[in-house]
Amino acid sequence: MTIEQQITQSVIAAVKHLYGQEVPEKMVQLQKTKREFEGNITLVVFPLLRISRKKPEETAAEIGSWLQDHCEAVARHNAVNGFLNIVVDNKAWLSLLNDINADPKYGEKKADGNSPLVMIEYSSPNTNKPLHLGHVRNNLLGWSLAKIMEANGNRVVKTNIVNDRGIHICKSMLAWLKYGNGETPETSGKKGDHLVGDYYVAFDKHYRAEVAELKAQYVNEGMDEESAEKKAKEDSPLLKEAHDMLVKWENNDPEVRGLWKKMNEWVYAGFDESYKALGVGFDKIYYESETYLVGKKTVEEGLAKGLFFRKDDNSVWADLTNEGLDQKLLLRSDGTSVYMTQDIGTADMRFKDYPIDKMIYVVGNEQNYHFQVLSLLLDRLGFKWGKELVHFSYGMVELPNGKMKSREGTVVDADDLIAAMIKDARQTSDELGKFKDMDETERNEIARIVGLGALKYFILKVDARKNMLFNPEESIDFNGNTGPFIQYTYARIRSILRKAEAEGLTLPETLAPTLPLNDKEVELIQKLKEYGAAVEQAGKDYSPSGIANYCYELTKAFNQFYHDYSILGADTQEEKIVRLVLAKNVAKTLYNGMHLLGIEVPERM
Repeated sequence: MTIEQQITQSVIAAVKHLYGQEVPEKMVQLQKTKREFEGNITLVVFPLLRISRKKPEETAAEIGSWLQDHCEAVARHNAVNGFLNIVVDNKAWLSLLNDINADPKYGEKKADGNSPLVMIEYSSPNTNKPLHLGHVRNNLLGWSLAKIMEANGNRVVKTNIVNDRGIHICKSMLAWLKYGNGETPETSGKKGDHLVGDYYVAFDKHYRAEVAELKAQYVNEGMDEESAEKKAKEDSPLLKEAHDMLVKWENNDPEVRGLWKKMNEWVYAGFDESYKALGVGFDKIYYESETYLVGKKTVEEGLAKGLFFRKDDNSVWADLTNEGLDQKLLLRSDGTSVYMTQDIGTADMRFKDYPIDKMIYVVGNEQNYHFQVLSLLLDRLGFKWGKELVHFSYGMVELPNGKMKSREGTVVDADDLIAAMIKDARQTSDELGKFKDMDETERNEIARIVGLGALKYFILKVDARKNMLFNPEESIDFNGNTGPFIQYTYARIRSILRKAEAEGLTLPETLAPTLPLNDKEVELIQKLKEYGAAVEQAGKDYSPSGIANYCYELTKAFNQFYHDYSILGADTQEEKIVRLVLAKNVAKTLYNGMHLLGIEVPERM
């Protein structure tokens, strides 16, 4: 039984004894005591006044006195207006610390075969370019959310949908045919996704030049600027060739399909390297080249059931006006699919593959309306989780020098960003003397851990719904609300524990109930207990930032304690044992919390 449960049951007993009435648990409102008052837990007395029929101060004092006499968890109390501030007895805190110490995953829940199955989609790249900074935020949010949902007792399937078809893919393919001279990742020394991305940029460069030339020609022939530009874009031979290639792809032209497969394989190999460097992965990957046909079939079936309607031009639509929305196109007049159709097909395939209880899409906030519509359509088509699907909507991420524009080749490349973060972590650590007594291999590994930790923490500590500015220089700081600050604190604790072990100290599995505790130690135990609530709330809110904030608060609390009290130099052996066990569990909780963010913590730094 937790301390709160003990106090709750005792309050119910006190009200029964003092006032002769039973009260339900929901009327017993406990909260953390405000810093300006003595106490650990506060009972809000106001809901009980209609039973006591006495003043708030008198009711609080009477209940407090009864608790102090009858509840072992209560050491003393004080009443302030309608609030009863309770000082918890040291025995109860030590019992709680023993519970925390006994559970390697204290505060997290385990899933079993009957647990809800949650599918989380994230990443969703296009195969015409490498991953960029926006993908980094997406992947980090998706991976962390998966870990948080698992820590809340869910079974989780991590999934990805790859946009591997469409005109944008054909643009890269056509540019490679025209300007590539047979270049490959091997001959160029480039990652496959970078190589293909270069040809996407090359297409856009030649297309712009072509449009500019045609526009000038049409203006000279007497057209106005706006009409000339519109016609130039429509008449572009390069764009027409790309569309012709798309038609051939749709018709399974063997040459086009062969080139498409080869270039996509280059990209996938590149993606795999980037995912590995980021420390993320997937249980199942779907491809739009496979799902769009399923989507078309599902829409046609819905049409036959009267769920959708066909217009005179042969296009198929969903009427959502009854839901306060508009009409939504599902199939064009030529029978080709749109993104919505593809998402329906992907959902159909996933539902057949897995008995999904909840579906979470990690996609930017520019797609809010799209997922509002998708939810209604999936529900209409009979997917049990359709109406309740979650669009984990997140804001854009920018660098101090502005936004990213992929077609112009100014994208902030994920691989370059990762490499720069590791390089900066190495340089900063060298300058601060963090690498003393380490060989080159260990220095490089710790630089990797710290660099990636800085990147991940800086991105994940921000509320996902907000646009954010990622500043690499601010992220690699060994002080303040940063990944390296938390990592360094973990490494410091591990160093203390190694020194204790070298001294021959063996920590007991269970602490005696008579051991001493000071106020700072009690605060740390209370903060450790809050980890479970932080995990639960992060799961409810779909909020990795909640875990990041908890880890930072716990780190600050420990560092304040460490500043005020010596651990290995404690005055008595009893104090040393308590503080070592406490430090050990702070390190464990930081390890577990950072793990939920996908962040490694080094044993030393």
